Amino acid sequence: MSKGSLKSTIAVSLTNFLDAGAIVAGASGLTLWQNYLGLTEVHLGWLNFISANCLGAALGAILGGLLADRYGRKFIYTYNLLVYMAGVLLIIFSVNFPMLLAGFLITGISVGIGVPASWTYISESSENDKRGRNICISQMSWGFGPMIILLLGMFFAPDGYLSGWVEKLAHTIGGDSLAPAAVSVFSSRIVFFVLLVVAFIAWTQQRKLDESSEWKASRDFKVLFSNKTAVRTVCFLAIIYLTWNLVASVLGFFQPHIYETAGGVSNEQANWMNCIQWAIIVAVTFLLSKVIDKTRHKLIYILGLLFAISAWVIIVTVGVNGQAGLWLFTILWGIEGGMSVQIFYALWGSELFPAKFRAGAQGLMFFIVRSLSAVWGLVFTFIYGENGEGFSVAAWCMIALLVISLVVGVIGCPNTRGKSLAQITKERYGDNF
Repeated sequence: MSKGSLKSTIAVSLTNFLDAGAIVAGASGLTLWQNYLGLTEVHLGWLNFISANCLGAALGAILGGLLADRYGRKFIYTYNLLVYMAGVLLIIFSVNFPMLLAGFLITGISVGIGVPASWTYISESSENDKRGRNICISQMSWGFGPMIILLLGMFFAPDGYLSGWVEKLAHTIGGDSLAPAAVSVFSSRIVFFVLLVVAFIAWTQQRKLDESSEWKASRDFKVLFSNKTAVRTVCFLAIIYLTWNLVASVLGFFQPHIYETAGGVSNEQANWMNCIQWAIIVAVTFLLSKVIDKTRHKLIYILGLLFAISAWVIIVTVGVNGQAGLWLFTILWGIEGGMSVQIFYALWGSELFPAKFRAGAQGLMFFIVRSLSAVWGLVFTFIYGENGEGFSVAAWCMIALLVISLVVGVIGCPNTRGKSLAQITKERYGDNF
């Protein structure tokens, strides 16, 4: 990879840092906002429903895909993070549930807009034998986001190392009469402020990116729906990503909450375990980046999902309310995350479509997946219950979804390793694209 290509890959990958960071920032401060605003489990379900984890990202993805194909990838990088910063600012200054909900929605929409352009740009600017590695670099950014945000969340938490500083800041801004819950939630406001700073830095870098050489403007998005190969590809990728993401999206937003309620551990321990899990994800993804362009993709895909299924089987059989079960789950899901379905969805989604509707196709799939994940997030809160009494039922649902992702992925795994995007397009669509 050339120096310029590496620089652009890192700049674009900051989108993934901000995506995962927004999800985990909301999750790590969920209990604090719940106490401050008097929220119920249903309120938490709605926050997940419209956030960067689900519907907000879904709406943004289909819009972002269309815009990226019509106006170019650079168009997205010029304006999108301004929307992200607006949403984060709204969360920082939230004093009621509607403000918080609106902030989560706006931030989620921005995240969705950026994702299709991000994966598309990385693949289009990569060498034929480096696409997998570059996607892994992007995925590592997805891991660094939660890891760093969780660490900050723990440092700024009410019992964290910097809690005294947070309390002084809260009283300086809000006055000495500020309620304890209002003081505590300042730690979450500070974490979102960090995301605001990172978003501003990312925006200044992404605005300087050159347009993708692969991109050709096309207003004829309907071609996607009239081509049988494209429709079959959308169905394949949407199924493997949806079934995996229904599981991952719940963990992304509710994992610390699940560890606290069903697992019975403290907020601090739950966040530490989650942070360690993300560190494992980053480490495994780094190792994968060294071999993914030299190893059969089907083998890695199968291995990743076997780790995922094993994690959930263990948590059901060993139990969620014991240290052994929680730690085994944390480690196994961390290994799975480093070679997850999302890596292959990002890679194949940018390889298996022609340039004229490459981002639009990804936006459509992301819309389908995150929309249904939003609905599942609400359903999950009812299955799970107020104190985790329905956890076992929910866990078996997760196992069934992961098995579907495994079977469909094995059947439809494409052979694209080492081929140019032009060669893949010609093989799948002929000379007309």
